Amino acid sequence: MTYQLTVVDQSPVQLGTAGADQAPTLSAQLAKACDQWGYQRYWLAEHHNSNSFAGPCPEVLISHIASITKEIRVGSGGVMLANHNPYKVAEQFRMLETLFPGRIDLGIGRAPGGDGVASQALAYPYRPDNGQRYAEQTQLLCGFLRDGFADSHAFSDLKVMPDDQPCPELWMLGTSGGSAAFAGQMGMKMSLGLFISPGDQTVAIMREYQRAFRESGHAGEPQTMITVSALCAPTREEALYLAAPQALWKVMAFRHGVRNPWLSPEEALNQLKTLPLSDQRYFDELINSVLLGSPDECAEQLAALTQYWGTNEIGLVTVTHDYESRKRSYELMAQAAGIIDV
Repeated sequence: MTYQLTVVDQSPVQLGTAGADQAPTLSAQLAKACDQWGYQRYWLAEHHNSNSFAGPCPEVLISHIASITKEIRVGSGGVMLANHNPYKVAEQFRMLETLFPGRIDLGIGRAPGGDGVASQALAYPYRPDNGQRYAEQTQLLCGFLRDGFADSHAFSDLKVMPDDQPCPELWMLGTSGGSAAFAGQMGMKMSLGLFISPGDQTVAIMREYQRAFRESGHAGEPQTMITVSALCAPTREEALYLAAPQALWKVMAFRHGVRNPWLSPEEALNQLKTLPLSDQRYFDELINSVLLGSPDECAEQLAALTQYWGTNEIGLVTVTHDYESRKRSYELMAQAAGIIDV
């Protein structure tokens, strides 16, 4: 099976970056390189109140990156819909699709993308809904962008832009069968996130999405992507070394609620030794969940993933302590996938 690669960029704040080398600027530089290397998409994540990730407004960075690249599709991975008004999101992304026709993706997600304080600030002067109205918001968004509304609907005469033709590709991000079924019912494309933490997701989730898509009577074929943590280096030993900071960050964030700035690999491995055995075991689980190794090893893992999940597209989330190793990983992964020559 031939397959495509996509970048899912969280705009990490990496060591030694300041001034002109701030994370969003590095994201733009990486996007230009990935455009040349033949990646299919470049998606920007949304995070709030973070000292680790510098991407609170993907729609702004999407516009900039689309303006400095040529072929690669650019989009959100994703817009966290709980924080936004669906009409405003529709306006933003129809404008982007108008400016960069055929190159814009709108991926949406249910999670807040930040802590409780950030959610309160984003919702002010109202209360955050914590994703409780996600289904309603998604239906409205699709109505504004794609489906329209019945004549009796309050928004039936509401225009997003004078020309209602351009529409970005609509994707739903999810980690479970519930999101998959909803994506299928809405006729959206589905991106299954396997990168947040090791889980028990199986191919049954994809089948549920495909079943819901077809049973809902949508035109065309259901389209899927899986998104994984990935790190490619000249040797497996170096890849394991470089993977340590992100794995440790997840241990501290997911098990202890502590979100510290990134450490170097050496600092991360030293700190790991001081943690309880349960944390060290979780660290090992996280490392084992990463698509990781030399280019040849990554090529084998990419092929196995596409075969198991029945998809022809894999999104790669690569976070390292410094920009150069992150950029090199994406280049080597493109070589492993055969989309650029070695």
